[in-house]
Amino acid sequence: MTGGHDRKRDSAADDLWLRTLTQIPSVYGRLVYMGSLRDANTDRYQHHGLAARYSEEAADNVLRHSHSELFQGWLAMPLREQKDDIDGYLSSLNDDKRLVVETWLRVMPYRTVVPASARAVETDLFLSDFRILLELLKNEYGAAAPDRGA
Repeated sequence: MTGGHDRKRDSAADDLWLRTLTQIPSVYGRLVYMGSLRDANTDRYQHHGLAARYSEEAADNVLRHSHSELFQGWLAMPLREQKDDIDGYLSSLNDDKRLVVETWLRVMPYRTVVPASARAVETDLFLSDFRILLELLKNEYGAAAPDRGA
């Protein structure tokens, strides 16, 4: 019988969405947040509050599932909506947009928003779309492309 386990997971998911994710106005911002909770060395998601209220395993499962759902939602968005969402994300930062775009072009931190569960074709689609978005943003904010020869 898994009813109790499912209720626990559902409660943890509700907790995550109500307490945290709804406070982040952009889908991309939510993806950034979810990516930041994943330990790159162990591929385990860590969230102290959820783990304390439920368990480390429940927190990892809920975070993993929520990250995947958010990513799928992002992939389903038309490019225009993705661009609007990125604009909203950039507007929520206290950093210079041109500098952020230049950093994205150079360091590629957006790769961390891809969940480990993503299939290769999904990762390729995300990166391809994001490169298009970066070109639009580079032109819009006058960002310099990185010097690949340096």
